[in-house]
Amino acid sequence: MPDQLIRCLTEDGSFRAIATDTTGLIEELRQRHGTDPTATVALGRLATGTALLGALLKGDQRLALMVEGNGPLQRLHAETDASGNVRASLRVPTCNLPPEGMKFPVAAAIGKAGFLHVIKDLGLKEPYQSMVQLQTSEIAEDLAYYLTSSEQIPSAVALGVLLNTDGSVLAAGGFLVQAMPDCAEDLLATLEDRLHELPPVSNLLAEGATPPDLVRQVFGDWPFNIRQTNEIRFQCGCNLRQIATVLRSLPEEERVALAAHKEPTVINCEYCRQEYTLQPHDLAILDMTTDKKS
Repeated sequence: MPDQLIRCLTEDGSFRAIATDTTGLIEELRQRHGTDPTATVALGRLATGTALLGALLKGDQRLALMVEGNGPLQRLHAETDASGNVRASLRVPTCNLPPEGMKFPVAAAIGKAGFLHVIKDLGLKEPYQSMVQLQTSEIAEDLAYYLTSSEQIPSAVALGVLLNTDGSVLAAGGFLVQAMPDCAEDLLATLEDRLHELPPVSNLLAEGATPPDLVRQVFGDWPFNIRQTNEIRFQCGCNLRQIATVLRSLPEEERVALAAHKEPTVINCEYCRQEYTLQPHDLAILDMTTDKKS
C-alpha cells in the first residue's frame, strides 16, 4: 500500500493537522543510501518533516530542507513538491553511533551546533530562504521552532522512525499541528496537554495506526474533517540533461581535464544514486572544452 498523507481541519476552525505514514519512503531511502541505523532515523525524520511541510505547497511550488551540524552526518537534505514526490540525501551515510537502549542518538549524529535551512520555490523571481539555529538537533523540535519563530505560526511537530533488528524500517511517519489565526488560548493549552500524553508516533504506526488514526490521537473528541489525501513517494527526476548542466558549470580547467580523459566519466546522483556514465565522445558532444553558449 502506498504511503499516505492527509490534511485536516477541526470543525471549529481552530487547528489544522497534517499526518503521514512514510514507512515505504524511508525504507527506500535507506536502501538507496546504505545508511546505518542512526543515519536512517535522522534522514527519515527530515524526509518525513519535508513531506509534512510540502503538504502546504500549491501547484508547481517546491520545498527543500537542509540540516547542517557539527556531528558526523555533517549535512542532510530533503526536497518535495506539492504532489508528494520526495527525495533526500546525506553527506555521510554512516555515523557509527549505535542506539542507547531504545533511543537513537540523532542529536549527536547531527551535532548540537548547526542550522536548519528552509528554501521555498514559490514561483517568484527568487526562492524564499530562511535559516534558524538548531534547538535540539532532533529535527521535529527544530522544525516546530522554525514554524513558530520564523513563520509566526504556533506549531507542534512529531516525527518517528522505528527499525527492525536488521536495520530495515518497520514504521515511519509523523504529524504537524498548527493553530489557526483565531485559535483561543485555552484550546492551545488543552492541545499542548494532549500532545504531552501521546505515545511515540512510530510506535502508533507500528501498531497499525493510519494517518487518520494519528489525527484522532491528537484531537481526541474534537471533530475534524479530512480536506485532502495524497500519496507520498520517492521520486528524483534526475536525467542526463541535468548532469550535462552540472558538468558545464565546472571551472574551465576541470572541464578540459575531463574531456581529455580516455576513461569514461562516472557521475552518481546524490539523491537516487543513479549512475551516469559518459564516454569521451559524449563529453565532446556536450562541448565541454568551450564556453560556447547554446
